[in-house]
Amino acid sequence: MVYPEREGERSHAGWAKALTWWLAIVSMGLALYVAMKTFAPAGPAGPVVRPTATILMSVKDLARLETNELHLEKVIDLTDKQSRLFGLVDTTDAILLVAAGDVTVGVDLSKLEASDVEVDREHGTARLTLPPPEILSVRLDEKHTYVYRRTTGLLAERNEQLESKARQEALRAIEEAARSTDVMEKARRQAERQLQLLFEKFGVSRTTIGWRPA
Repeated sequence: MVYPEREGERSHAGWAKALTWWLAIVSMGLALYVAMKTFAPAGPAGPVVRPTATILMSVKDLARLETNELHLEKVIDLTDKQSRLFGLVDTTDAILLVAAGDVTVGVDLSKLEASDVEVDREHGTARLTLPPPEILSVRLDEKHTYVYRRTTGLLAERNEQLESKARQEALRAIEEAARSTDVMEKARRQAERQLQLLFEKFGVSRTTIGWRPA
């Protein structure tokens, strides 16, 4: 005869044994996962760049005569003044940016009109009237542009746009420095030499070059 109490005990023991096996399997799986994560070769350290699509927005045809390229450096000291505690405390978020930039100066030949060019092949002469030299491009030298110091007051809020504004100010200051009279005069002389040599290769022995007023 099978007693109900003993039958219940055997059933309870069976469930306990199955639960013990299940817990053991789960523990072995977790141990294996931890071991694989621990001893797996580490990936490369540092920032990870995720590939994204590059979208072409526009294409612009250029007709430029580049005459000079300048390399300039500028230190930008920019401060964001802030007021805290209902105006009782003044604090700042400041950046000191050492910027290096390259400026290309030249002549935009797309501004030439038909009346600006006259060529007399019979006598081997030419006359040009060029638009004034201008700044063709201004860009920061990223390899040599860096934040030298960044200080944020104890109660100040860090301005995440401050570095961007400092870089914009650096570009503006570098472009302004490149607009000096000496730089533009050198660009005129260089443009005249380049164009005279070019016309000589096409059989023009004498080229007269004039300039529109700036």
